[in-house]
Amino acid sequence: MSVITPPVALSPSKLGTVLEVFESNFRRYDEIGASISIWWQGNELLCHASGWCEKEQLRPWTERTLIPVYSATKVPSAATMLLALAHHGMDESTPLREVWKNFPVAEANFSHLLSHQCGLAILDQDADVHDHDAVVAAIENQIPTWPLGNGHAYHPRSFGALTDEPVRRLTGQTLGQYWREKIAAPLDLEFWIGLPESEHHRVARLYPGKAGHAEISDPFYQQLNSPDSPTRRAFTSPRGLHSIQEMNSPKAWTAGFPALGGIGTATALAKFYQAVLGHIESPLNPSIRRALMSPLTSGNDRVLLRPTAFSCGAQLDPLDADGKKIRQIFGPSPHAFGHPGAGGSHAFADPDSGISFAYVMNQMNLGVMPGPKCMALVEALFSDDG
Repeated sequence: MSVITPPVALSPSKLGTVLEVFESNFRRYDEIGASISIWWQGNELLCHASGWCEKEQLRPWTERTLIPVYSATKVPSAATMLLALAHHGMDESTPLREVWKNFPVAEANFSHLLSHQCGLAILDQDADVHDHDAVVAAIENQIPTWPLGNGHAYHPRSFGALTDEPVRRLTGQTLGQYWREKIAAPLDLEFWIGLPESEHHRVARLYPGKAGHAEISDPFYQQLNSPDSPTRRAFTSPRGLHSIQEMNSPKAWTAGFPALGGIGTATALAKFYQAVLGHIESPLNPSIRRALMSPLTSGNDRVLLRPTAFSCGAQLDPLDADGKKIRQIFGPSPHAFGHPGAGGSHAFADPDSGISFAYVMNQMNLGVMPGPKCMALVEALFSDDG
């Protein structure tokens, strides 16, 4: 553990409370290995790791342990695509067909794509997630399931090729390669979208979550287990990488999937969000920050079957009719943004307080939203006590 003297906004007692909750997760929720990182105004105030990389306790989990974070990859991927656009004199308002001429939604721009409004979460044409060209062909041949302007539907998997293909066309590199060259390497982030073999020995093993009463009774999980439902089809388009066993393979680590294939540390994710906020010098300019934090769509999500809100690639907590948060997975600020990953990994930025937060682990919960382990940490961080 390493802690530096915090500002008034984050007292030593507050950080101590967060650490107590972190350690209690190992007793209450059978945590195996996990890391937490909290940054403020360009400084890492808390960096802590505990546990093991596997149940057999062969390797201690350290601050430099790497772990797949599933959809917590989406904001780094969105930032990468926004940067590629900026380097070519474009932005999120640019029509997609200026870059991708065969994109199936003629009137769509990049903000529609990044905020899950293009209706391409479901691909009717079979394609393997490892075959980028086949996935692109499936996208180009797809009739949108929902018309543009008729709400939004989370694109859990197709988001990968939807962001990767424009970056390839603009830069001649994969999104993962461009991320590493332009963002991750300059910021010294131990986070990869396509992990080199030299780092494979640092990856911890993921363990699947178990369904409880809450999951069994949730309409989302009921639909996820219904073969012909839109939710099920979205989470299987394109096919492949449906098991934790597959995600524990070097093939998955090296593939570089922008929707769900990021691998890294809690410190790297939290530091990335500090760069987005502008507290660390980086290529991520204010226009990219505004794109990531400005809500574009909100309401009932046709795939997740609950209210969601999205900016250009990030999630925000949705608001009710009175402007109050329906949930607080990103803390109390209405402007906080980030993205959870399936199983429990989570990272976000709060522009009001200047805080960024990341939590990663290997004992997964069964969920696409942060589970009780992570939410206990977020609640402790932003509580009035301490």
